[in-house]
Amino acid sequence: MRIGELAAELGLNPKTLRYYEAIGLLPAPRRTPAGYRLYSDTDRERLRFILKARAVGLTLEEIREVLAVRGDGRRPCEHVLTLLDRKLAAVDEQLRALAEFRAELLTLRDTAAGAMSTDSCVCGIIERHEPAQRDQTPPLTAAPRPARPRRRERPPALDRQQPA
Repeated sequence: MRIGELAAELGLNPKTLRYYEAIGLLPAPRRTPAGYRLYSDTDRERLRFILKARAVGLTLEEIREVLAVRGDGRRPCEHVLTLLDRKLAAVDEQLRALAEFRAELLTLRDTAAGAMSTDSCVCGIIERHEPAQRDQTPPLTAAPRPARPRRRERPPALDRQQPA
């Protein structure tokens, strides 16, 4: 099966399959004499596994780890349980932080009537609010993403002349 057919069957963009191949989640497929990628039923099942693993929140790196354990001939289920336990702990922490944040917002909302005045710089509700002391992790924020490499700027065209 060619890349477009497999991608369409699974609801993916063909670029995704090429990317998974480039990062080692999919093995390099065999190719036709014209260079077209040909995928097998095994590749289809592996992609289905990857999609299901993504759906339960595993990162591509975690999926790579699971596939590596399996590739070593071992059952990866214990490793998956460890990953799921970590994810559950992270969700529990997020829920705790959200509950604290919700309580703070409710308190702010409940005290807002007394803070509404015309003598504030912008809004007395916010200006008079004293945030609760929490850990340093602000709620509702995701983990910082690694910086993307910046695109190189194109050099100016040689035939363009700058005004004098």
